[in-house]
Amino acid sequence: MPWDRACTTASSGDWTPPRDWITSNASLRRGDSSPRALRLPQNNPVSTKQNRPAPVAPPHLAAPASRPLSRRQRVLLALVVAGISAGLVYAFAAHRQTETASESDSHNGSLANSRDKSPLATPHVNDTPAPGEPPPGMVWIPGGVFWMGTEDPTSMVCGGRDAMPDARPVHLVAVDGFWMDTTEVTNEQFAAFVAATGYVTVAEKIPRAEDYPGAPAENLVAGSVVFTPPPYQVPLDQYLRWWSYIPGADWRHPEGPSSNLGGREKHPVVHVSWDDAVAYAKWAGKRLPTEAEWEFAARGGRDREPYIWGDELTPGGKYLANIFEGEFPHNNTALDGHTHTAPVGSYPANGFGLFDMAGNTWEWCSDWYRYNYYAALVPGSDGAVHNPPGPTESYDPREPGVPKRSQRGGSFLCTDQYCTRYMPGTRGSGAVDTGNNHVGFRCVRSGK
Repeated sequence: MPWDRACTTASSGDWTPPRDWITSNASLRRGDSSPRALRLPQNNPVSTKQNRPAPVAPPHLAAPASRPLSRRQRVLLALVVAGISAGLVYAFAAHRQTETASESDSHNGSLANSRDKSPLATPHVNDTPAPGEPPPGMVWIPGGVFWMGTEDPTSMVCGGRDAMPDARPVHLVAVDGFWMDTTEVTNEQFAAFVAATGYVTVAEKIPRAEDYPGAPAENLVAGSVVFTPPPYQVPLDQYLRWWSYIPGADWRHPEGPSSNLGGREKHPVVHVSWDDAVAYAKWAGKRLPTEAEWEFAARGGRDREPYIWGDELTPGGKYLANIFEGEFPHNNTALDGHTHTAPVGSYPANGFGLFDMAGNTWEWCSDWYRYNYYAALVPGSDGAVHNPPGPTESYDPREPGVPKRSQRGGSFLCTDQYCTRYMPGTRGSGAVDTGNNHVGFRCVRSGK
């Protein structure tokens, strides 16, 4: 049996809505699963959040003349249709991507077929020496060649139920050496940045009405998205039961205004948007890693193994990452020792000396997210793609028009019962203006 309920006995929790998905609609409260919180449809794959059209109910779903729908009801109806349509688009796109990958296998020079052609480049870690003393808190990643992406994990024990079509075709990639933070950026490190610069994160800013046309004024409050599980089992397709937009939630107040960072100085900073992460990186004289750099580093010199530590999720019955165990979303048994974020470095380092490259928090990368990016890559004469920077634009068929950047590593909410994105070859994404309480980042510095 490829999926075993005994792995972590959890579900589909590791996704959060973009910030404007909340503020563009009526209020969302804890446990609210109303369709009014579905995000508004958009058309431009790399558009900003400005001037987004208001939804209009399809004519064939209009109410009978004898009982006209109120304006509120018409909006709700349009949002439901938009949500259903987005799901159908994603299903079709994922199917088409699989077809595209299969078709590419039949062409000479395809990435998926390059493994069978014995390319000149083979997986290895370079012996390039570090260009000087390591910067504080960083380790030298010497670069090399590796197989990037993952095969369909659903056939594996504890492989989850998500086929991960955006992580194929598996392809050969070469990356140059670079420095990388040994841990995710911590609260105390981010606090030093804020103290030095006066920086204000996206979550701390009041959303502007012009950026969210049609949003009720009472919704335009500073805040962020927080995992707020109900005390009982709920249908697992009703993700609004465990995600809430909490006014006053930000990096200093991870669960809302009544929470603080006491005792969490060494935890990864959360509620940071992509722009927030980039601002910190520039201040520190660093940058965000590309997806290729991140995955090469996460694998720690291992070749195509499903986890950063080997072939088993829990070798010897021991959890080696901060993920979700138990019955999602209401019962985290914390077999790994934690129910939320853990102090960085709580689990063994990988082969390069990096901590928490699986679980704990998602980590922002520099790449735009495009679900079919791998299928469009063209290898060099040695069969490898060299230092891929990511696509030039964003596109996620689940939410067309929402600009997204790639995220890697999974978080404390990832589970094998739905998606196993703590596997190093898998991918995630997030709206660039959105932070939440399970997304953080780490930085790199070029080696030249």
